[in-house]
Amino acid sequence: MDTAHLEGLIGMLTVLGILVLVVLPSLLGIAHDRRMDRQIRKAQQARRRYFTTTVTHHS
Repeated sequence: MDTAHLEGLIGMLTVLGILVLVVLPSLLGIAHDRRMDRQIRKAQQARRRYFTTTVTHHS
């Protein structure tokens, strides 16, 4: 491997590293949003079940 190949490899790894640094926060944000959506949906379902059960028992 000569100097030109080595410089090309270093440049490619540098660009790849910068790309990871730019994309990683977005991916973490998407994962966080999806987790929050699941928690909200689960809480809504639990609330719906609670009020459905409460109304049925008191009627």
